[in-house]
Amino acid sequence: MAKQNVAEQFIDILVRAGVRRMYGVVGDSLNPVVDAIRRTGGIEWIQVRHEETAAFAAGAEAQITGSLAACAGSCGPGNLHLINGLYDAHRSMAPVLALASHIPSSEIGLGYFQETHPDRLFTECSHYSELISNPRQMPRVLQSAIQHAIGRGGVGVVSLPGDIASLPAPEQSIEQALVTARPTVRPGDGEIDKLVRLVDEADRVTLFCGSGTAGAHAEVMEFAGRVKAPVGHALRGKEWIQYDNPYDVGMSGLLGYGAAYEATHECDLLILLGTDFPYSAFLPDDVKIVQVDIRPEHLGRRSKLDLAVWGDVRETLRALNTRVKAKTDRRFLDRMLKKHADALEGVVKAYTRKVEKRTPIHPEYVAAVLDELADEDAVFTVDTGMCNVWAARYLSPNGRRRIIGSFSHGSMANALPQAIGAQFTDRGRQVVSMSGDGGFSMLMGDFLTLVQYDLPVKVVLFNNSSLGMVELEMLVSGLPSYGTTNKNPDFAAIARAAGAYGVRVEKPKQLTAALRDAFKHKGPALVDVVTDPNALSIPPKISAEMVTGFALSASKIVLDGGVGRMIQMARSNLRNVPRP
Repeated sequence: MAKQNVAEQFIDILVRAGVRRMYGVVGDSLNPVVDAIRRTGGIEWIQVRHEETAAFAAGAEAQITGSLAACAGSCGPGNLHLINGLYDAHRSMAPVLALASHIPSSEIGLGYFQETHPDRLFTECSHYSELISNPRQMPRVLQSAIQHAIGRGGVGVVSLPGDIASLPAPEQSIEQALVTARPTVRPGDGEIDKLVRLVDEADRVTLFCGSGTAGAHAEVMEFAGRVKAPVGHALRGKEWIQYDNPYDVGMSGLLGYGAAYEATHECDLLILLGTDFPYSAFLPDDVKIVQVDIRPEHLGRRSKLDLAVWGDVRETLRALNTRVKAKTDRRFLDRMLKKHADALEGVVKAYTRKVEKRTPIHPEYVAAVLDELADEDAVFTVDTGMCNVWAARYLSPNGRRRIIGSFSHGSMANALPQAIGAQFTDRGRQVVSMSGDGGFSMLMGDFLTLVQYDLPVKVVLFNNSSLGMVELEMLVSGLPSYGTTNKNPDFAAIARAAGAYGVRVEKPKQLTAALRDAFKHKGPALVDVVTDPNALSIPPKISAEMVTGFALSASKIVLDGGVGRMIQMARSNLRNVPRP
């Protein structure tokens, strides 16, 4: 049997760690690794057109599967292109291993062609970033990078010079035991005792939930029912907590709706569950606050806490549900449910009034129809900007759908690359990229990746020929919009020229048929929908400071738009409120 080189050993370790594909663009220093993938079973090389796409795709795959994903870039500019997608993966706590191949080891530090220092460059967007300078280091360095990525949730980076990758691997190297799953963490008895006392002493409890409630839906609902608590959520908590929720009062934040703001401010105990919600101006400063989080560095960095609980949300609530006293007074809950329903009733007409005849097409209408037609287990990837608004307001989670976006990092151009990673995990699952024209055109080259691999991603392009969110920020700041207009081509024609299905929609009556036909198409498809750039109205109670920092305290409902099927759920929940 031929002796392994370092690159082959590297790939073998990744396969044992559960990595099934590596996204990237080939290049000289990376060639030994790509060749090792070619000759290794159980893993494939996914050729993208831009390394930023590779990192976004790996991050999305990791979020869908919960397992380690991988991407790679060649020396210098190649791996430098990974950085934006790695920032997003890291801030989304997606376990990703990034290989940054490097210039020849003998030339490091001498200003060689394409020289950078990737082990330094990636330190801020990773838990671990180290350079391999000797073949004997490789198994242990790679193991450490993998365990940092999985154990802490985020990115691990290994910098590997191409010449070292080609060297023979050391004989009798130890096969490392690898950590491939995270444990659950239960808080100590002392913290549980304190939390029980706070809950029992409170008359009005509100829960505010983030992505850390993934897998804890049943426990959150049991606890909310036990203490009669309204349940609000951040955008990243939407997919995990909004569905089958008789205590739902909507979302807080700039894109928020309903009564979440009121519920968090009018309680006397606010419990933050698995959320690192960054906008402190939305959080109260005159109520008791408890935060439960798996990452201790998140505790208390947004608001002053009366109790910090380090632990997994599900394990914490399991301990809590058996000990807290059941409350019987549901007046606060019922009042918040009614406020929530009333708030949604007030904005629902924004997307129902004559929208089927209005051109340019209301983007709210597009999102509402998309929500109705998409599969019950669809994966939606959502571009930053106005698409975030439409996803927050119109996509209906159900416990099976996934909603992925650059919700913490806030990068443009994320939706299409993330759709690539999501679709590779399951070609039979519907994946829909909700793309804005600005984001889509920024990494449009990787639409060709869909065609090359015949990935059946459906791109629904909200084409308003502008950078809508930036325009809103300018207008609220009292500035005339400038530099926000895009002169766009017929994107559907470009899709067809690339060998995909493409259709352009300019009238509302064309929309439903166009989406259905695209969804039926077995390969990649793009629906270019010309939407109204003036869809957002600006409410009177909003200041420049509020929009610029995504921080709002004075206004409760920020964007005057519809809410899709959420009104149905609010009405249903309201029917459960006892009548006097």
